[in-house]
Amino acid sequence: MGLTAALGAGPIALDTVAFIYFIEEHERFEPVVAPLFVGAARGRRRLVTSALTLLEVLVVPYRAGDVALAERYEALLTRSRGLILVGIERGQLRAAAQLRAAYGVRTPDALQLAAALAHRCGAFVTNDRRLPAIPGLRVVQLSDYA
Repeated sequence: MGLTAALGAGPIALDTVAFIYFIEEHERFEPVVAPLFVGAARGRRRLVTSALTLLEVLVVPYRAGDVALAERYEALLTRSRGLILVGIERGQLRAAAQLRAAYGVRTPDALQLAAALAHRCGAFVTNDRRLPAIPGLRVVQLSDYA
């Protein structure tokens, strides 16, 4: 069974790495994540990620002086149909702090997970094996589908 079938219906949260694999056409993982982006573009799926993702994906292109790559990331994250970029507001910060306190996750992970929970996502797609089980949110490893 492929990733999209395993995720089922409803909104899905994506960790930063999914955007990197998609934009940079990662040989192993792009074929796994591409159907998620295609489904969102066609109005069949809703994707969610924290605004932290924008910060994370822009660092390497800016460091390398690759403005075109930075612009591709920003366009994907800010102008894609079916993609919700969750702002880092006081409520998100509070929810992330609660996740850090309860599960010991790092701040970036807590912000991503808080965004997923706030938008009632059924799953969080990542390749980070350090994430604990969070009630109400299934952590899905991309490496299990590549």
